[in-house]
Amino acid sequence: MSATSESTRREALEHRTIEHIPVDERHGRWTQLFTIWFGSNIMLLTVATGVLATAVYHLPVWAAVVALLIGNVVGGVVMALHAAQGPQMGVPQMLQTRAQFGSYGSLLVVTIVVVMYTAFFASNMVLGGQALADLTSIGETPGIVLVGVLGVVGAIYGYRVIHAMAGVLSALAGLALVAAFVMLFAVVGLPAGTLSSGSFGWSGFMGTVSLAALWQIAYAPYVSDYTRYMPKDTGVRAAFWATYAGCVLGSLFPMLLGSVIGAAWPDADTVTGVHTAGGAIGAVVLAIFAISIAATNAMNLYCGALSSLTIGQTLRPRWQPGATTRTAVCTVIFAVALVIALAGKGNFLGNFENLMLLLLCVLIPWTAVNLVDYYLIRHGEYDIPSLFEPGGGVYGKINVPAVGCYLLGIAVQVPFLSNALYTGPVAKALGGVDVSWIVGLAIIAPVYYVWVRATTGSRERIAAEPVTTQGEHA
Repeated sequence: MSATSESTRREALEHRTIEHIPVDERHGRWTQLFTIWFGSNIMLLTVATGVLATAVYHLPVWAAVVALLIGNVVGGVVMALHAAQGPQMGVPQMLQTRAQFGSYGSLLVVTIVVVMYTAFFASNMVLGGQALADLTSIGETPGIVLVGVLGVVGAIYGYRVIHAMAGVLSALAGLALVAAFVMLFAVVGLPAGTLSSGSFGWSGFMGTVSLAALWQIAYAPYVSDYTRYMPKDTGVRAAFWATYAGCVLGSLFPMLLGSVIGAAWPDADTVTGVHTAGGAIGAVVLAIFAISIAATNAMNLYCGALSSLTIGQTLRPRWQPGATTRTAVCTVIFAVALVIALAGKGNFLGNFENLMLLLLCVLIPWTAVNLVDYYLIRHGEYDIPSLFEPGGGVYGKINVPAVGCYLLGIAVQVPFLSNALYTGPVAKALGGVDVSWIVGLAIIAPVYYVWVRATTGSRERIAAEPVTTQGEHA
């Protein structure tokens, strides 16, 4: 290896993990926030989410389009509000959770998030492996392994490489998506009755809205991981709108493609549907969407590793994990995800739908607590050194209002849940319509705000905290 290539490799490798990013190491422009979310969302798993609307919920295409639009637009607001926190605080999203839940109180949420990342990584491996098996003769299992390994490489190199991968895919996958729509409608054509198939039902409609909203909200626990290196003067508005536009547009259009494919070929799997829809260039489109999975998997694995390191550092506060430790954790998560992928590949859509709806229940109360605390209670001002202190510093080990609201948030959603695993009494009375996430947000956001303000001494405690302006070290 030449000295130049070795130097390039070292520069590309991210050496920091969960520590605070100093101001003099900040870099990048707000436009990178658009490309990382736009490029990383144009992939097979996004298309599969759209397929659920017509192939599983049996909605007509028009209703699927409306539901997917509402879910992405609404869910994107919640997700992008978290993105604006990164440039101000300079720490990973899950580490910041210590400020709301306390050092030990945050462990439950962070552990759930690690499980989520692992499950998404496994889901992406299944679709990517199926795509490679469709395009080549290597077989599904080797394809699953190969897609996973590519994601591991990106996660090991870290922040810069993942941003670069997504930037390239913004152009490449974006063009492939446009080509797929053109081929589907202008060349291949839709089977007779595609646009008139299905029947409207509020259960399926709200289920689709929920899936699309969760697609956006599921990024909330790690969206700041990709803004924490941004300069502080990036600005809240710039970070919000660049992230919002990139993620909503990058998610919505592949989902719309999936909804049409699901109506046109309801018995085909997602990979076969994309290949068919692309006609003469179907193999090329499928290959690009499969490559995109590697970038998204790198993001999932990278953030899963940061969250795992956050758990370890919480239990051993003096521990300072580095790039080598991140590599080891990435390898372990990959191995676990591989087992899950191989075990669940036979019923992919069903397993994926259940996963998404389950995550919706456990993520909603966390996002409500985090956003209220950041924007309404502390106004973005936190004592960063306390996040790394053994006892949680000024935030303590357990913040009762936050932990209490998190558990309450899960409990209040249960009667409103409606999915293959469980249907609550209120959901049954509503004809199977699931509005649990709406109820969770509507209840927990004001409850947390009032609880914190009403707790004895909380107003004085918050006012007296030795905060540093907008999350920087004093």
